Amino acid sequence: MTFFSIKPLPESREGLPLLVQAEDGIDLLASQQELRELIDQHLERCGGVLLRGFAVGEAERFRAFAAAFGDPLLNYEFGSTPRSNVTAGVYTSTEYPPHQHIPLHNEQAYTREWPMRIWFYCMQAAQSGGETPIADSRVVYRQVGETIRRRFSERGLMYVRNYGNGLDVAWEQVFNSSDRALVEAYCRAHQIECEWKEDGELRTRQLCQAVARHPRTGDWVWFNQAHLFHVSNLPVEVRESLLEIVDEEDLPRNVYYGDGSPIEESLLDDIRGVLAEATVSFPWCSGDVLMLDNMLTAHARTPFSGPRKVIVAMAQGHGLDLL
Repeated sequence: MTFFSIKPLPESREGLPLLVQAEDGIDLLASQQELRELIDQHLERCGGVLLRGFAVGEAERFRAFAAAFGDPLLNYEFGSTPRSNVTAGVYTSTEYPPHQHIPLHNEQAYTREWPMRIWFYCMQAAQSGGETPIADSRVVYRQVGETIRRRFSERGLMYVRNYGNGLDVAWEQVFNSSDRALVEAYCRAHQIECEWKEDGELRTRQLCQAVARHPRTGDWVWFNQAHLFHVSNLPVEVRESLLEIVDEEDLPRNVYYGDGSPIEESLLDDIRGVLAEATVSFPWCSGDVLMLDNMLTAHARTPFSGPRKVIVAMAQGHGLDLL
């Protein structure tokens, strides 16, 4: 018997996200079968489903819910931001300071491999702010316009990362190992160029997609993190301070066209404008679970005040062979 209603969230845009509202705090795991059938029916159409009013409980129960969709939960490999492991396959959301804004992005779109599904569980909503805005990546693909779309898709992207030195996540954390040989083997297996610098730190380069096609729906999506990795994403004063300390090639992260040539900042500003127009934002309620198709829907984080606890699980690894 169904004890929940299905409707668009008031803040939604073209059905994203679909709201599934529980009655009387029914148990999330007890509703698993009905919810799985509903989500399988709607997720790849609307891109995201928000489960609200269910009794979820501790992180382990959230893990059990995500795992019950039938795919092993993924480890956070080759990550670009600091996270902590909560339980098997469950991590904290990005541990950036509360005042920082995290732009819209599809999880791990800066690599050749990414999760198809991602879950967020809001264990504690912030006192103010702390939303997880989302956007339809199909809409972004259409709205960036043919000129930008063609230029980015034909030329591809090269992400350059410099780890550690107190400026970014240490390579030992990113690769979950302090063994250089294991890091080098991982990079070879994932078509990542790696280089050990004179100071003992690591630099990597990887050629990646700018757009991608969903393997099941056939939809084309804007699927990269150029606007986020590019040095122009930093506040001017931060950028200037960094470039006084290190050369451009040693910036913690940056992105170029696939041939190594610079990306025009004006185009990245246009892309940021499209992302802003496509944004759907709604306040978290403690206990909310948001499930996204990671290729169809990008996510972000707004600044916040007060304690906030959102944890994340990912599944259905998918890769794109560019060679």
